Amino acid sequence: MSTIASSTSILQDDNKSITAPNESTSCLMKNNSNNNNYLSMGNSRENDNTTSSTVTIPDPILASAKIDTPNSKMEWSTLKTRLIYYIPMLQWLPYYNRHQFMGDLLAGLSLSSLFIPQALSYSIGLCRLPAKHGLYTISIPTLIYACLGMSPQLSVGPEATVSLMVGAGIAQHQKQPMDPESAAAIASLTALFVGLFTLGLGLLRFGFLDSLMSRALLRGFITGVAIVVLIQQTIYLLGMDEIAKHAGITIASSSLDRVLFIISHLDAIHFPTAILSGCVLVALIVTSRLKKQSDTIFIRRIPELLLVVIISTAVCRLFRLDKLGIDVLGQVGSPHQSPLPFPSWPYLPEGANMKNVVINAAVISIIGFVESIAAAKSFARKHNYFVSANRELVALGTCNVIGSLFQTFPAFGSLPRSKVNESMNPQTQMSGMVSGIATLIVTGYLLPQFYYIPQAMLNSIIFMAVVALLQELPHDLKFMWNMHAWQDIAMLTTTFVITMAFSLEYGTAIAVLFSLIITIKQTSYPRITVMGRVKESLYKFGPIKNSRGLVEHLEEVLIIRVEEPLYFVNTGQLKDRLRRIEHYGDLSVHPSEAPLRSSENLRYIIFDLGGMESIDASAVQILYEIIESYHARDIHVYIVKVQPCAFPLLERGDLLRLIGPRQLYNEVADAIQAVEYDISST
Repeated sequence: MSTIASSTSILQDDNKSITAPNESTSCLMKNNSNNNNYLSMGNSRENDNTTSSTVTIPDPILASAKIDTPNSKMEWSTLKTRLIYYIPMLQWLPYYNRHQFMGDLLAGLSLSSLFIPQALSYSIGLCRLPAKHGLYTISIPTLIYACLGMSPQLSVGPEATVSLMVGAGIAQHQKQPMDPESAAAIASLTALFVGLFTLGLGLLRFGFLDSLMSRALLRGFITGVAIVVLIQQTIYLLGMDEIAKHAGITIASSSLDRVLFIISHLDAIHFPTAILSGCVLVALIVTSRLKKQSDTIFIRRIPELLLVVIISTAVCRLFRLDKLGIDVLGQVGSPHQSPLPFPSWPYLPEGANMKNVVINAAVISIIGFVESIAAAKSFARKHNYFVSANRELVALGTCNVIGSLFQTFPAFGSLPRSKVNESMNPQTQMSGMVSGIATLIVTGYLLPQFYYIPQAMLNSIIFMAVVALLQELPHDLKFMWNMHAWQDIAMLTTTFVITMAFSLEYGTAIAVLFSLIITIKQTSYPRITVMGRVKESLYKFGPIKNSRGLVEHLEEVLIIRVEEPLYFVNTGQLKDRLRRIEHYGDLSVHPSEAPLRSSENLRYIIFDLGGMESIDASAVQILYEIIESYHARDIHVYIVKVQPCAFPLLERGDLLRLIGPRQLYNEVADAIQAVEYDISST
């Protein structure tokens, strides 16, 4: 352990004797007007001998980047800049050309061939709503997102996880079978609240919440949802849905109940439905494999879902497979109906519970937002553009608020569908607008042609879409295993099991609860570093941890560097961590091990606040109590590198008065010199 010399005459640095610090040079600032002077103060020790010399400042090599703007144009320029920033469409539309439009047209039409069958499937199979509401959920959100969204690749509309949660939310209100109009009203009201929640989070700049759920928790939840949907759809693929109803299986039944039902009723499989489902699944799997393995652009752009829909519908209509007991979509709308309903505010149907709607909307907002932002940011990194989580929240919220007026259910970005959209190489968000317009045309003129669409085919599309959600699970598990991330694996498994064994609501609640607990735990401990003096030096200091013996404690002195802003969350543990450092020398030392320093002869403590850019009132109060306790034990406290933003609160909290002006310094070395002088004077 290094020892501070007791005489100032023998301590020299670059042939400079140490003298008692002067109040005019030791105090950093007396009020806010001195902040600029404080920022300009460098290492006071190195500058002591140069104050009287003349310094010639050379001409700058790099010119200033400031652009002078005439005052008359300032307001219009600011408004124009803000509009371009908040309406991303204005960024690319003025430079849009014919070549880009042809690329977006092809991408938009190709996406529609996937989008429309998926929307029909999700609306009927997951939400239990009339098919037209799935088409409405394509049209409005895609048109709105094309104007306000930032990612050309992100496909916003019906999403598997969200659709299942909407269906589960509707089922909570069903004490008896609910008519389609009431179910659609609940779905639209859910979309309204989802939009309001999401829009509010964006306007309040809560975009940082996209990191609330860890990848492990989100993967566990999505995996659980995917398995739930696979088991649910298996019943429909085998044509056992009517028998399941008579057996007491409802949308609220657990996955275990469904598995037991399937095993115990294998003799009730409807073979025409099962054969058709198998043929569709094989066709989708084979086509998908061919597209991945082929280098031909024509084959890679085959719209397999559209072909499957057309062929299966034609076969069903030609051979009247509905007479064999295969369920078909039936009448969807009227021959000359409007592409969109007249806008109206969603309402709460009789017998529904508003509390359940609001809670379900809040959960959907979190899950949908996290998944959408994760997808958008992954595409942004890959294609080298910027995505703001706050602006995406505003875009998604606006999509759902306006969409709810047109009887849509909640819409968010879908990663599997967005990857398909990416493969079509969309140039701008215009591709989404093309997809929305194409859906409007289909809704207005082609709905009567949907009569013979087999529902088994739609269920097969859902089955394959959900399988795509599981594709990243092996990679994530392998990565966690290689990283020995046992905590992440445990969280993934727990979330998955709870989602499977109980319900989506319990799984979501556990995932969010785990995220909050982990976040609070990691932020409740302030990041502080124990500093020491570098061996064979006088005024060089560094972290003691991992220094390999090159940095050592100073006798009678403890140096603590605060690495982050202090606020009410992370200062609660500050007293305990300081006490542990005082007794054991470092936070890495276990209480059962021998301490790195002795706490009995501690006389001075130096707080380096260089990393504390801000502080709140609660933290000031706790810091005040800590310093008071040190003073009560006759331990001198010094503070260095107070940041300008933190200075006013420290001053208003009387903490600087408690310390005293002679205890404030620019550098740790200055405080050490003051300690040495104090030791030599006693």
